Amino acid sequence: MESSPTTLFHLVTICTILLLANANSEGDALYAFRRAVKDPNNILQSWDPTLVDPCTWFHVTCDSHNRVTRLDLGHAKLSGRLVPELGSLHHLQFLELYRNELVGPIPKEIGNLKNLVSLGLYHNNLTDSIPPTLSNLSNIKFLRLNNNKLTGRIPRKLTKLKNLKILDLSNNDLCGTFPTYGSFSKFSQQSFKDNPRLTGPELMGFVRYDDIGGSCK
Repeated sequence: MESSPTTLFHLVTICTILLLANANSEGDALYAFRRAVKDPNNILQSWDPTLVDPCTWFHVTCDSHNRVTRLDLGHAKLSGRLVPELGSLHHLQFLELYRNELVGPIPKEIGNLKNLVSLGLYHNNLTDSIPPTLSNLSNIKFLRLNNNKLTGRIPRKLTKLKNLKILDLSNNDLCGTFPTYGSFSKFSQQSFKDNPRLTGPELMGFVRYDDIGGSCK
């Protein structure tokens, strides 16, 4: 049965509407981030929310379906906070916000980015604990959170990240012990150095890491 021109027109219209809806939602998420940061060098000047989609914005890369796949804003002198809306960029593969002046916590919603390959948040002033939801990043290969002010224990769920190739949690204020099993078995103590309150590797079979006495927040 052949499709009529009218049917084809409707299919094309529906596909266009879906693509625009996706692009608009991603644009909204990115613009929420823009509103949450200060941009002294005006590198986000092209981020115009009145445009159809964010694929024409500088430092944003999209695929052939106009879905945001990269956000490259390293060395941008941005200050302010990460926003939970970033977790709605479901096709994002690279989130590079290193060497800025970002503060506050890492939103737990970042764990929604199932296609993420690289998370580069190093050399900022991020605080609070590492969200256990980052263990949902099943495709992550590069996880760099070093040189921040992160506190608390290292979530053991992160050891389930089978594709992880590079891990750097150094130069923070993490506490307790660090795991040496699962995906973490391939990483040396260099990944955890300069955390004064880390007491060393977890001794398997002796005591649960969260049963160790002392304050760890």
